[in-house]
Amino acid sequence: MTRFIVSLSTRILFPALSLALMASSPMADPVQDYADNCQECHGAERLGGLGPALIPQTLGRMRGPNLVSVIREGRTATQMPAFKEILSEQQIEELTAYLKQPLADIPPWGEAEIMASRLLNEEYKPADNPVWSSDPMNITLVVETGDHHVSVLDGDTFETLDRFATPFAVHGGPKFSPDGRYVYIMSRDGWVQKYDLYSLQEVGRVRAGLNSRNIAISHDGTWLAVANYLPNSLTILSTEDLSVAKVQEVKGKDGTPSRISAVYQAPPRKSFVLALKDVPEIWEVFYGPNPPHFGFAHDWRVEGPAPHTNPFPIRKITTPDYLDDFFFDQSYEYVMGASRGGEGGQVIDLVIGQKTADLDLPGMPHLGSGITWTYGDTTVMATPHLKDGTVSVIDMNTWKTIKRIDTLGPGFFMRSHENSPYVWVDVFFGPNRDVMHVIDKESLEIVKTLRPVEDATVAHVEFTRDGRYALVSVWEDDGAVIVYDAKTLEEVRRLPMRKPSGKYNVWNKITFSEGTSH
Repeated sequence: MTRFIVSLSTRILFPALSLALMASSPMADPVQDYADNCQECHGAERLGGLGPALIPQTLGRMRGPNLVSVIREGRTATQMPAFKEILSEQQIEELTAYLKQPLADIPPWGEAEIMASRLLNEEYKPADNPVWSSDPMNITLVVETGDHHVSVLDGDTFETLDRFATPFAVHGGPKFSPDGRYVYIMSRDGWVQKYDLYSLQEVGRVRAGLNSRNIAISHDGTWLAVANYLPNSLTILSTEDLSVAKVQEVKGKDGTPSRISAVYQAPPRKSFVLALKDVPEIWEVFYGPNPPHFGFAHDWRVEGPAPHTNPFPIRKITTPDYLDDFFFDQSYEYVMGASRGGEGGQVIDLVIGQKTADLDLPGMPHLGSGITWTYGDTTVMATPHLKDGTVSVIDMNTWKTIKRIDTLGPGFFMRSHENSPYVWVDVFFGPNRDVMHVIDKESLEIVKTLRPVEDATVAHVEFTRDGRYALVSVWEDDGAVIVYDAKTLEEVRRLPMRKPSGKYNVWNKITFSEGTSH
């Protein structure tokens, strides 16, 4: 059995939930209703798991009637189901009141607690070279959420080089070091795992938050940024040993605490860019030695001490709306953003710190899954919609929508490759979730609709390094990764998997392929 070095005790003792609410209604028992219907995803102590934490500090704007509606009807484009057929209206009202009650105690989770959670694999021995003979740039990882493992695939033979356990409920895409050797994986409950692909060994792990959203790695591979829902913080880790470099409390300019919707790296700017979920702001956190100088001081400010004493100065930019999701243009000057409740989008110029354009994007676009390609004499960006069966194609010079492609239902992921003439998009939600559309990049028309497994969720595509093969997930517990010839669109092979979700090719990720999300 692998032994770990534990710097301090990692056990967290939570107080028992208050029983007073159990007697709030003779016909409703919110504590039991929560245990029966919610805790599997949101945790026994309401601190999150597969789903986010359900406490006042993290519910943000989702309170009162909104929360009642979400419990009753479910939440669009998430795994949150509707409970109107399971719980009565009174039960829903009582459950809402219960979720609005603060916990008796929330454990602090700052630098000391994070460092106390750090586990380093005592048996880890780095190899000088890969212990396998595959192309290191054509390794593909498959996240199997059915039993919380990752499979390491040879991208040429599709043989499994290793299959290792991950923390519970991996969330957001894994991030690779610039040389492709190390991969960093985050779970929804805040654990960050470092794995050495050359040695096929876990290096260690650390709990950077209690409930987290996603991670980003700096362009030089030195820093890892962890976006947290609980606590409201951004944790920056050293990739070398997973030690804490900084824990930044997240509050808007007016002092309002906020969760982080997402964090991504902006390599040319040597910064992390994050959108706030509960405050209409985006932040830019600089990690380079010389943060650039910007004008328009009335619209933003760099906070904290001088850069020579503060290695992670923060710039705060006010936005017209809350941002749940965003996408960079190729220059990393412009951020295309969209809010979950909005019916459109906006373009923020990071240089001047202001909105410069509106985006005509109804139907809740999933910009984080957007991709780009050359179209005639311009570059276009395409994104699926989470509320309706549409793919929007946007000219990134004019910011105008040049086409809306009708699909068989709302989609979640889009993928392509520089060497492929096609774009692949799933139909993740609704009765046609077993469909995968293939769109021609030139005609912007669907040229083929695949239905590889009837009534199964088919989603998420990743390409091999050269774009020759496209890998598609059958997103079921007894699922598979289906390998397609990316030119003929014919099936080549099926690899049995336990609910495979995302797939991540080393080369495509470290080179920021235009066909994959970043």
